[in-house]
Amino acid sequence: MKIVFMGTAELSCASLEKLAANGNFSVAAVVTQPDKPKGRDLRLTPSPVKVLAEKLNLPVLQPLKARDEQFITQIRDLQPDLMVVVAYGQILPQRLLDVPRHGCLNVHTSLLPKYRGAAPIQWAIADGEPETGVTLMKMDAGLDTGPVLAIRRTPILPADDSQTLHDRLAQLGAELLVETIPAYMAGTLVPRPQPESGANYAAKIKKEDGRIDWTWPAEKIWNRLRAFTPWPGAFAFLPAEPKPQLLKIWKAGVAAASAPPGTVVAADQAGIVVGCGQGALRILELQREGGRRLTASQFLAGCPLPPGTKFLV
Repeated sequence: MKIVFMGTAELSCASLEKLAANGNFSVAAVVTQPDKPKGRDLRLTPSPVKVLAEKLNLPVLQPLKARDEQFITQIRDLQPDLMVVVAYGQILPQRLLDVPRHGCLNVHTSLLPKYRGAAPIQWAIADGEPETGVTLMKMDAGLDTGPVLAIRRTPILPADDSQTLHDRLAQLGAELLVETIPAYMAGTLVPRPQPESGANYAAKIKKEDGRIDWTWPAEKIWNRLRAFTPWPGAFAFLPAEPKPQLLKIWKAGVAAASAPPGTVVAADQAGIVVGCGQGALRILELQREGGRRLTASQFLAGCPLPPGTKFLV
């Protein structure tokens, strides 16, 4: 069974590894985004998928645009039975989707039609969803709108942040993929259209999404903190000169206290309790801009926050 794999992000790697290790599949090529400049020296850096593909001795293709005719011709010449797409990062044109004999399958990290788009993991946590999962669908030219082959669910745990949930969904997606492909190829599993109701869009995360609004309920802030850890991180500002001091908040919980939004209620070894629009947030780990990650008690040893101290709202 000849497969072309398309992926770029770390999320893609578990699926590529599972396919490459399975004797029923032959990965004819791995398609990933071009190397990108990173770091202070802007050194060209390969994607996680390229690094893994080279480790597995698989051929790598890196077109600038997946719609380029030269690239589509390359894929056509490979005569793939199937194409598998996991977090590739570009919308694929229909003329590419039509190349494999059995079409293109996509592993998407949400329970479609909920959270179509770029950041389904983060927004599921931010919105306080009790569960999420992975959907294996047959691709069409829309944005995550294709018919569904299979779904696997997982609860969103209180201890989850976007990294832990990402890692779990990557493994669930890889397992679902290799388990489902044989039945799909045999024609015993028929894709079913997505429900028309319940669709929404998970927009790409921006740095500003991590800023805490203390007028929100404490539970909403706590959900967003977990959703945007490790990136862009949840952050707030304390008044300072010559400019406000940015604090990145790594861990927190909801506290049973009440105070005006952004006002410190208590600050001790148990944490820094800050009033919210409803309830309060207990900050457990935080980091000054340019500093290191500290527990609340370590932070308070060098920067006391007496009750009544106000964060910028």
